[in-house]
Amino acid sequence: MQLQESGEMYLETILILLKKNPSVRAIDVSEYMGYSKPSVSRAIGLLKDGGFVVTDKNGFLSLTEKGREAAERTYERHTLLTEFFKQLGVSAEVAAEDACKIEHVISEETFNAIKKLHLQIKN
Repeated sequence: MQLQESGEMYLETILILLKKNPSVRAIDVSEYMGYSKPSVSRAIGLLKDGGFVVTDKNGFLSLTEKGREAAERTYERHTLLTEFFKQLGVSAEVAAEDACKIEHVISEETFNAIKKLHLQIKN
């Protein structure tokens, strides 16, 4: 299964919620993202089918290795791009919004170049 932008967003959200609380359910994802419960249920079902997420008997979500890798990649892009844009003088709100849009379409080559420059500026 090819992971789409929306799938990456769900995985990133699950990862963020898991960092705050070891027990995450679809309802938590729904509340965090502001999406309807049926929309989140459908997305979680697709992520399960793709091997990115599993649920236990109590409905708690866990990321598979494949899911965690995708979530971590998206989260790293989001956080690094946000910080980079803020270093350029962009407001925190706009930096986060732009990073959220760009994180899904930027090539690995370009991201790595920005990451390298960000680290040089930071040090």
